[in-house]
Amino acid sequence: MSKIIRIGTRDSELALYQAKAVQSQLQALGHQTVLVPLKSTGDIVLDKPLYELGITGIFTRTLDIAMLNGDIDIAVHSLKDVPTLLPKGIVQAAVLKRGNVRDTLLFKNNEEFLGSRDATIATGSLRRRAQWLNRFPTHTVVDLRGNVNTRLQKLEDSDWNGAIFAAAGIGRLDLRPEDAVNLDWMIPAPAQGAIMIAALAEDEETLAILAEINHQETEICTKIERDFLNKLEGGCTAPIGALAFIKDEELTFEGILLSKDGTKKIQVKRVKAVGEHHDIAEWCANYILERGGNRLMDELKESHVPTNIYSTKSLTEDQRFLFNEKIKAESSDFVKISLNRIHPRFVKNQIENVVITSQNAVEALLNNFSAIELQFKNIYCVGRRTKKMIEKRIGNVLHTEKNAKKLAEYLVDFMEGTEVTYFCSDLRLDDLPSILKENNITVNEIEAYQTKLDSINIPESVEGVMFYSPSTVQSYKKENDAKGIAFCIGETTAKEASKHFDDVRIAKVPTVESVIELVNEHYT
Repeated sequence: MSKIIRIGTRDSELALYQAKAVQSQLQALGHQTVLVPLKSTGDIVLDKPLYELGITGIFTRTLDIAMLNGDIDIAVHSLKDVPTLLPKGIVQAAVLKRGNVRDTLLFKNNEEFLGSRDATIATGSLRRRAQWLNRFPTHTVVDLRGNVNTRLQKLEDSDWNGAIFAAAGIGRLDLRPEDAVNLDWMIPAPAQGAIMIAALAEDEETLAILAEINHQETEICTKIERDFLNKLEGGCTAPIGALAFIKDEELTFEGILLSKDGTKKIQVKRVKAVGEHHDIAEWCANYILERGGNRLMDELKESHVPTNIYSTKSLTEDQRFLFNEKIKAESSDFVKISLNRIHPRFVKNQIENVVITSQNAVEALLNNFSAIELQFKNIYCVGRRTKKMIEKRIGNVLHTEKNAKKLAEYLVDFMEGTEVTYFCSDLRLDDLPSILKENNITVNEIEAYQTKLDSINIPESVEGVMFYSPSTVQSYKKENDAKGIAFCIGETTAKEASKHFDDVRIAKVPTVESVIELVNEHYT
């Protein structure tokens, strides 16, 4: 080739190392080359918008534009940083033989913190963060940005226990400490450790030259990993890991998708004979999507959308799925429950009339006694869910009402006897015991569980809050102002919410699903 091949590269130390590795191989084949380090796109003029060309990668954008402008002939990238869809007119021309694919842990003093409840680890990768928290859920993960040298210095200057790096990066710069630990349990980023060369699709001469330095096994494995990533529709904003390798004529693939906090993980592993591996990426991606990956990806895509509804009780995945597309809901438990020890003397004899107003009281009773020990003649309760739980695990319910006040009024009119045993919380409304006592009915209160108010400050974008008990309202008010709409599970909760909110709405039936339906109606 008579012309000099202009090799475009970012100007970081690692990017220059990779570009020089490509340059060395090309020169060994007798080709003339020159490095063209580039820093920013500020002085590059393009006559088409970037989105029309499909230019998206934050680490590849500068070189893509330079190549389309004719300023460079080829571009050298870390393949893991390259979007799965390349800009129009640009193709992957070659990949070099892959380096160390693993993530590596560098630590300050020793590895003892791995067995500790509390530790602080640094990484700028969502994938590394999610997998670390999945394995060490009590640890703290802090953000770490910058080039390799900058990140190493930040680790040195910090009080962190350790930081996670790509083994290939610190190895190529000869910066790997002797005691660094490869994290073999952590699935790497798709194409991690691979150097890729891009060129113009129309430049047949350059493409033919680059084909000479292409490493076929690396090309096969990284293509599978990137196809898996593309099928999941992931990118740098989704915690996705993928690794394919060939050994003894067999191709092994491992893939993983996690939630950002690491609490959810879907993993797959598949082995196929080389030559029969062509559907492995699609099969593994579908495996993950069919086992909850679709929902998890939807959650990840929506994570940047402002939250407009907040639930003061943690919602299940099935409940989250019930919200319509206009709603971005978050949830946490604003009330934490601690079950008490109930002394056997309270249940040693048959109790004629028992009142239970929550599922928590049922759990407390069954935490202390077997069902056969609970000799309750007449059971009265609040709520359909509580009734269903009692009848499934203890015995028949004689009567149920929607709230405690209505139950008290029923008992005054229809209950046999003049005494009830009320299994309740340390925080309970006065309605039921007050009404009964006013009507000469003795109330034996037994504290079955304790209710702890555990509020957090919710995002400013929230337009409505879902409440399930007076306690959740009280807890909310500890950290937040009353604004927007209060969506309440029942009248008793609404009564408490009305003390603070101007707009209070009540669900048709006292269930979480009915409160969600109430929220959906507002946004329809």
